[in-house]
Amino acid sequence: MAFNGTWKIDRNENYEKFMEAMGIGMMKRKLGAHDNLKITIQQNGDKFNIKEHSNFRNIEIEFTLGVSFDYSLADGTELSGAWTLEGNKLVATFTRKDNGKVLKATREIVGDELVQTYVYEGVESKRFFKRG
Repeated sequence: MAFNGTWKIDRNENYEKFMEAMGIGMMKRKLGAHDNLKITIQQNGDKFNIKEHSNFRNIEIEFTLGVSFDYSLADGTELSGAWTLEGNKLVATFTRKDNGKVLKATREIVGDELVQTYVYEGVESKRFFKRG
């Protein structure tokens, strides 16, 4: 249950390059890099409830580890995939519905931070969150 709590974005690493690889236009990339994202995570066994609040949208996602679900990114990109738990890391593989390409994501607690890593088409990005 280490993920439980509210996490506020602190900094990004290579996030604009990642968004560019995803095909997100320049204006949306500039806005996305400063989205003030706040994530609230509640884990109950293998079920997760995640609330995402940003400058652009507020959504609630519920999923069960290992069970595929559909998800839309803030730019409208549709994905389908599942999260699993590997050791102390949440690991996801999502497939884009428009082109079949794969987005990999991980969430892990490193020190006092939640580190979210994305890999798409060989471009890796990290977003660092602090408890808030």
